[in-house]
Amino acid sequence: MGNSALKAHLETAQKTGVFQLTGKGLTEFPEELQKLTSNLRTIDLSNNKIELLSPLIGKFSLLKSLVLNNNKLTALPEELCRLKKLETLHLNGNHLRQLPAAFGQLSALKTLNLSGNQLRTVPTQLCGLRHLDVVDLSKNQIQNVPDSVGELQAIELNLNQNQISQISVQISHCPRLKVLRLEENCLELSMLPQSILSDSQISLLAVEGNLFEIKKLRELEGYDKYMERFTATKKKFA
Repeated sequence: MGNSALKAHLETAQKTGVFQLTGKGLTEFPEELQKLTSNLRTIDLSNNKIELLSPLIGKFSLLKSLVLNNNKLTALPEELCRLKKLETLHLNGNHLRQLPAAFGQLSALKTLNLSGNQLRTVPTQLCGLRHLDVVDLSKNQIQNVPDSVGELQAIELNLNQNQISQISVQISHCPRLKVLRLEENCLELSMLPQSILSDSQISLLAVEGNLFEIKKLRELEGYDKYMERFTATKKKFA
């Protein structure tokens, strides 16, 4: 991509606060963006070949949305965690195995998409984030859901297409969790905590494609209580 084209993108971004440069074969974060640290509210560099996110990212103090889907990121810099206004972070289709230790400092984060990475567990850093609405961890390599998940504030948690065979009973203590997606995992019915049905806020539980027949779920104690929540929620949105 020529300098003049990049220059045009930068000029537009200066006016709009949005820098979007997708599918251009970029291998690194454009250094030229430094000039716009106090302008940008949105950066979208999806469908490129970026392997490292520059520590410069920490300087974009007004950034609300960062979209880096389908790149080649294997790690994220700690500096990312300085973005106190960041509300949306899309990192689908990368090679991430973990999140930075300070990830819990992204205090404004509402939407986090990490589908199609190489995570092996639900990152404990997510549990400190008070405004999380949606967390998508589908298509990773997660095998179990740890006790710390009980602190998660999300409304929707998507764990479809992982390798989950164990779930902590603490998941039923999530204060705001309404939607739990566990489709296409390795769950036996006996490994699904019954408290999800009998004693949680969850009103949509998606468990198709595991190691049990859905009709067996209906025989579990607490299923009636779950159905009451499910029906009440449906009415609300009808």
